[in-house]
Amino acid sequence: MDSFFQGIRSRELTGFRVRKRPYIADKASDFAEFGALAVEHNGEETPPLAVSFGKTSKTSHILAVSDEDGYLSLFDVRKKLPYASHRECSDKSRISEWAAHQNAIFDICWIKEGTSILTASGDQTIKVWDAQKEKCTGILMGHTGSIKSMYPHPTNSDLLVSGSRDGSFAIWDLRCKIVSKSRCPEACITSTAMVRRAHVSPQAKRIRRNKAASMSITSVLYLKDEISIATAGAVDSIVKFWDTRNLRAQVTQACPHPKSSTEQERRLHGISSLSQDTNGVFLTTSCMDNRIYLYNVLQLEKGPIRSFSGCRIESFFVKSVISPDATQILSGSSDGNAYIWQVNKSNTDPITLKTHDGEVTAVDWCPLDGRVATASDDFTVRIWNVQSSYYSNSRPPSSIRRRIMAIPTEECKRLLRNEELTGLAKYPAPGYLHPEEVCHETECHETDSPISITMPAVSTPEAQEKRYSLGSDSKETFERTPEAAMKSPSSVLNPPSSLKRKTIRDYFLAAQ
Repeated sequence: MDSFFQGIRSRELTGFRVRKRPYIADKASDFAEFGALAVEHNGEETPPLAVSFGKTSKTSHILAVSDEDGYLSLFDVRKKLPYASHRECSDKSRISEWAAHQNAIFDICWIKEGTSILTASGDQTIKVWDAQKEKCTGILMGHTGSIKSMYPHPTNSDLLVSGSRDGSFAIWDLRCKIVSKSRCPEACITSTAMVRRAHVSPQAKRIRRNKAASMSITSVLYLKDEISIATAGAVDSIVKFWDTRNLRAQVTQACPHPKSSTEQERRLHGISSLSQDTNGVFLTTSCMDNRIYLYNVLQLEKGPIRSFSGCRIESFFVKSVISPDATQILSGSSDGNAYIWQVNKSNTDPITLKTHDGEVTAVDWCPLDGRVATASDDFTVRIWNVQSSYYSNSRPPSSIRRRIMAIPTEECKRLLRNEELTGLAKYPAPGYLHPEEVCHETECHETDSPISITMPAVSTPEAQEKRYSLGSDSKETFERTPEAAMKSPSSVLNPPSSLKRKTIRDYFLAAQ
């Protein structure tokens, strides 16, 4: 629940930073290729395996790319890349690049406000990198197979979950470091919990051990409730959900055919990737039956609420991701295209992004700007830009908030003395606003705001009587009040003790 309230707090402090329209429109002409980056090192091309935009306002223009050779590259994609060759585009926009592993990097993610990056590799380790210094600050060790996926905790950047080809998923705490110089000079980190054989086929007992792909964990998620984990595997189309407080057994599961009569239908295809929106309400699965399924996290037992078709998912490298605002789904495809569906129009044909010459694998949405990234086996990463008229995350100029002004304490005391002399103790002091009146006197937005809300005028007879009794004296009192002293909105909701009505207890205390 903390992440939910943090979202509300962020919205209230920074204004209504909402998108007036979805990320995209409904036609491919609204997209323009922003540029293409060549993935190569020392003149040799290599296929990219993972892409990730920075997740904060300060890093959203930085695109991290990992590849099969174990390199991690950071690119600045703020400016258009009108260069003739992809290699020139890469040279102009590259911020930094270094060899992070001696094996392929299958997944990357940003943590700690964009200052650190995690890399999951085929060498069975996860490394923590200082993004500015290009320095490894820790190594996570414990898996016995290639690490295919990882995901950070939604609010605690020291926690993460990972899934491996060995069939296990593990929970890590970056604060639990063990200094060891036997294998590596960096601080080693061991998992705080590990669940083995999380996704095992019913026929696993009859399968030889060298066929590890049958139980591989292909994707993991840390859900927004901060205690649940979702895992998917290569063996079936079932998504399992786990409670981190008790990992002995899964809490629940979801599958595309929850009411299927045959077990074969329910467990026919594996899953290549999972994704969730910013609020954690929706979850998507890329299934090897060439469909993407959309689930409501609160109604998993009902199965998928929608399914999307049109792409070809012929390998576990093809990924998909839902947009942060949960309005679109972006997916790679084995046919060399990328596809985008509108969530509320699952029956319509998807938008097709055509320029790649090989299987489109990793994809990602920029969290703040109208951009998407697609990686392909043609050794390029392409950036796509949505027309600015379809995207806006700025605060509307008309959404001006008015501050409630309260009477200073000294003024309240003077008014109370006048009140007692005139025998009007049963009514509040002139100029004092009741909570009922605050609803009428204060507005959250101007009338021309695109999100204007009209509140009905509701009040009690007592409140109306008090309002009429104040008359013009209230207006005159506010005009006499110094503006510099009117800085305490809390005193309107919690008036000082001098303004509170006297009770029988107060008279007994005064007589002592």
